[in-house]
Amino acid sequence: MYLKYKITTNTQLGQIEELVNIQHNVYESELQDWENKIIPGLGDEGEAAFLDGQDAIDDRKLRDPRNSRCKNLRYSPKLKASVIVIFYNELMSVILRTVWSVLLQTPSHLLEEIILVDDSSTDVHLKGVLQYYIDTRLKNFNIKMIRLKHRMGLIRARLQGARKAQGDVLIFLDAHCEATKEWIEPLLDRIEENSSAVLVPIIDVIEASNLAYSTNGDSSFQVGGFSWSGHFTWIDIQDENDKDKVTPIKSPTMAGGLFAIDRKFFWEIGSYDEQMDGWGGENLEMSFRIWQCGGRLETVPCSRVGHIFRDFHPYSFPDNKDTHGINTARLAHVWMDDYKRLFFMYQPALENNPIVGDLTHRKQLRQKLRCKSFKWYLDNVYPEKFVPDENVFGYGQIRTEYDMCLDDLQLAEDKVGPLGLYQCHQFLAVSQYFSLSNKGELRKENVCAEVFNERDVQLTECHGHKREQYWVLRKNGTIYNPAAKKCLSSNGVQNGKGVKVERCTGDVFQKWIFTHINSTASAA
Repeated sequence: MYLKYKITTNTQLGQIEELVNIQHNVYESELQDWENKIIPGLGDEGEAAFLDGQDAIDDRKLRDPRNSRCKNLRYSPKLKASVIVIFYNELMSVILRTVWSVLLQTPSHLLEEIILVDDSSTDVHLKGVLQYYIDTRLKNFNIKMIRLKHRMGLIRARLQGARKAQGDVLIFLDAHCEATKEWIEPLLDRIEENSSAVLVPIIDVIEASNLAYSTNGDSSFQVGGFSWSGHFTWIDIQDENDKDKVTPIKSPTMAGGLFAIDRKFFWEIGSYDEQMDGWGGENLEMSFRIWQCGGRLETVPCSRVGHIFRDFHPYSFPDNKDTHGINTARLAHVWMDDYKRLFFMYQPALENNPIVGDLTHRKQLRQKLRCKSFKWYLDNVYPEKFVPDENVFGYGQIRTEYDMCLDDLQLAEDKVGPLGLYQCHQFLAVSQYFSLSNKGELRKENVCAEVFNERDVQLTECHGHKREQYWVLRKNGTIYNPAAKKCLSSNGVQNGKGVKVERCTGDVFQKWIFTHINSTASAA
């Protein structure tokens, strides 16, 4: 951090200049030591580089990860971008790699500025040394530094950067990214064509341990979805006509760390919810708002940016609050209409909790922009999204006469495990909330009950092809699996263990009662 004094005499001025020179010499020596560790070619082509905590990969040369057809497309945008990067106690080398990759991979006539926002980092290297690096090594580039005096969190820090931006387009990047060849041209070209299109690049993986750059191939990628628990998810492209495109395609949501938006449209559509704290939920809030209020959210296959994915979240939450939950409760109340009931099954304590804060301004914004309903969003943007209490034969708890319920036994979202049996809760617990869809799937949001080995029943990813995942609710209360030609049974199953299928007898262990049922749903 540079020294600041009130100067009153020439002698004091000379003393201060001497101190500043000494300080600069210290920074210069430190940077030269760091730069001497840089190994030319290390990490080139995205290869793994095994390093210590202060790694010394600088402006490495990555291979072009794009689909070969992207190289035949020609872009000539005239818009200029402000690239906004927020950091908090990030490794200086990681920040600089982000900056250098943007500078080296972006034509100068398309880059208005890079704005770095320090969210009140406590790491001293991110004060004086980083500033000295920018002033000496990057002095020929338009790089602005904003130092926040106190911790504001990712959302408000981004707003501080956006308020200073002068470019036609705002591009938000996390501080641990690497831009690749011609990453910015397709983003700016599309926004020039449609200023209400909000764009995300394909996000490739940079391994945190060794900085290896990896992709799912040049033609395979996913778009954004969400879970009813309020989390972002990756989903496969649903429209077959979109799967082979290299032009922008519809994405129901975005991860939020990396996106491009017209600067005027950003403010017109409501920027961020400034009453959201810290981090979390802002990406879904913006995704829903963009679609419901007249914009489009698209993934751009010919723009690719690497992102370091970590096993932990690099930003601590202020006061250890569940900022993700609270922020998501805010968006549920404002944007999800009656469908918020599904989120609050996961967060019942937040439904009427004053900690969520005042929602008046965001609701007024929705009215002012004449935004569409959340049902419109589901019907038109994300029609493949499973709604557990719509278009189903039955839903809620599925219990036996002995007050035992089907239960997911706390199965993690990305795991396969048994369809369990557990004593019924007196409240509606998410672990015991199941649906029998109109496609015959006995399911939760993302997993379906499937017969394995002609006896066991596992919860596994829904595939939509029926077979062992197809079930029929019969009038006598049994749940029949035609592929196995057997019925779901709790006979002999202990509390906390998996149910099975057995030869249909219609006994008491094979009869199931749904909390809610469509009276016309059961088969003969």
